[in-house]
Amino acid sequence: MNVRLTKEQKIKVLNSEDIFAIMQQVLLRENKIRRNQEHFWVVGLNSLNKILFVELIGLGAHNRVSAEPPDVFRMAIYKLAVKLILVHNHPSGSYRATDSDITFTDHMLKAGKLLQVEVLDHLVITETGYTSFADQGVMDQLLKSGLFEIMGPERQELEAFKLETERKRAEKEKALEIAKSLKASGMSDADIKKHTGLSMKVIGGM
Repeated sequence: MNVRLTKEQKIKVLNSEDIFAIMQQVLLRENKIRRNQEHFWVVGLNSLNKILFVELIGLGAHNRVSAEPPDVFRMAIYKLAVKLILVHNHPSGSYRATDSDITFTDHMLKAGKLLQVEVLDHLVITETGYTSFADQGVMDQLLKSGLFEIMGPERQELEAFKLETERKRAEKEKALEIAKSLKASGMSDADIKKHTGLSMKVIGGM
């Protein structure tokens, strides 16, 4: 689920504090019940480290949330993000990273390398504080480790996933070009929808 950001929040990220400041606001927008669940977000950046999107990809229990590489990287490939920052919250109030957090990060780091999307950092946040894997040197350690390697069927599945996601993105871009041309010619939004399959919301926003 896409998280709406204000224009002011779509900043160029300089450090982990910048990300925490935004994600703390996102977390505090949730009601108290939802804040007692673990959330997992991905923050997509362009080559200049400007935020392109924040996507909520997982909502779990009080002490766990799960996500797979396709969940993590789909929007990045679709929106041409070249870098990602992973963020999840600990409702317990402790922002100490767990062993499973580190193992998960290693998996995503290696998957990102295969998919050519760099995973810069993983923040564990609470309502009042955070820890950054990059600041703690964990990301560098994981990059050098051979603990997790993408091999065999998973490698093939991820490569196929990337190709399929890129194909869908290309199809949508083509549909948008056609829709713009049809709109310029005076065709009604309803007829454009029939020709392109785009939603009325997308067509109306052109």
